[in-house]
Amino acid sequence: MRQKLEKEKGEMDCSNGCPIKRPRDVSLRELSNRLAEFAEVRGWDQHHSPRNLLLALVGEVGELSEIFQWKGEVAKGLPNWSCDDKERLEEELSDVLLYLVRLADVCGLDLGQAALTKLVKNAKKYPVSNYTQPSSTTTNKP
Repeated sequence: MRQKLEKEKGEMDCSNGCPIKRPRDVSLRELSNRLAEFAEVRGWDQHHSPRNLLLALVGEVGELSEIFQWKGEVAKGLPNWSCDDKERLEEELSDVLLYLVRLADVCGLDLGQAALTKLVKNAKKYPVSNYTQPSSTTTNKP
């Protein structure tokens, strides 16, 4: 088992030289539970008011924005990004996600269900029949 882990850890993506990460499905519930435990054992619950979490989330979105600020348009898959740039992006995206999940939990909301409900509302608001396939000269964005 140890050899398998070491082998996986050392594998590189030939296209960019970055380590290959094995995907694992993680539920919002798992994140929520782990965040709640993380905060509880550190005595941070007293500081995790909705307002404080929202302000922390906004700060993290700012840090995420800084990564893209001067890059211009970025291709899907980030083919020209270094491993370090991708790792920094992963970290900032994770910070945003974790604060968002914690905020929803502290507010007593089921973020996963809320997101699914919002998708249904958006499907009704923007029916497929109103949109055509985008051409190279026009786009049909809401």
